[in-house]
Amino acid sequence: MITAADVTSSYGRRRVLKGVSFTAARGECVGIVGANGCGKSTLLSILAGTLKPKSGTVAYGGRTAWSGGRTGRIRCDREVIRKMTGYVPQEDPLIPELTVYDNLRLWYPDKRVLRRELSQGFLQLMGIGAFAGTRADRLSGGMKKRVSIGIAMAEAPPILLLDEPSAALDLVCKADIRAYLQTYLERRGTVVITTHEESELALCSKIYVMKDGVLQQADNRLRGEELAKLF
Repeated sequence: MITAADVTSSYGRRRVLKGVSFTAARGECVGIVGANGCGKSTLLSILAGTLKPKSGTVAYGGRTAWSGGRTGRIRCDREVIRKMTGYVPQEDPLIPELTVYDNLRLWYPDKRVLRRELSQGFLQLMGIGAFAGTRADRLSGGMKKRVSIGIAMAEAPPILLLDEPSAALDLVCKADIRAYLQTYLERRGTVVITTHEESELALCSKIYVMKDGVLQQADNRLRGEELAKLF
C-alpha cells in the first residue's frame, strides 16, 4: 500500500532526511520512533503532501504521489495523496469559534454522510456525537484529537498518518484512540504512526527508528530503555 524509496529533505543546508525507505502493506501498522528533531514529523508531512521532499519516490497502492528530484524537478500528484491518505498532525486543524459539527461540515460536504457517521459510523465510534454542538475552543485536548482523527477520515482513506496522536492525553482517551486504530487495521487500513506509547507500539507489525535523518528497522520486541538506546 505504501512504498517510500530514497526520500530526502533539507532545511537550508541541514539534511533532515537522508534517503528514507520503507514499505507498509494493507492492514499493517508501521511505528516510527526517535528523539525530538530527528525527522519523524518531516517524513509524515511529506507522506501527507504538506511538505515537498528534495528527492525520492512515494507511491500509494502502486500510484505515484512524489517522484523525481536530485537533478530534475520533483513531481507531485495531489489527487493521489488526497484520495489515499488521512493525516493527523500534532496541531489540531479546528477553527476555535465554530462548533464541532460546523468544523466537521467543512470536511464532510454531504450532510447525510456526516449525520450517518455521527450516529452509527466511525465518528460515533470515537464518541464525537456527544459533543458535536460544543465550540471547538471549549474542548479538552482529548476531544480535539478525536475530532482531528474524524476530519482525517472524512473521505474514508485507506491510509492513516498520525503524528504522536496520544501525546499529553489522559488514559481513557489513549485507550479509545488505540481501540479505533485496532478497528481500522482490522478493516484492512494502513497506519503510519510516530509514537513513544508502548500500547501503540503493540499495534505495530513493523517498528522503525529515525536517527539523524536515517530510518532503520528495529526488533519489534524492543520497548522502553532498550528501544531508546537506538535513538
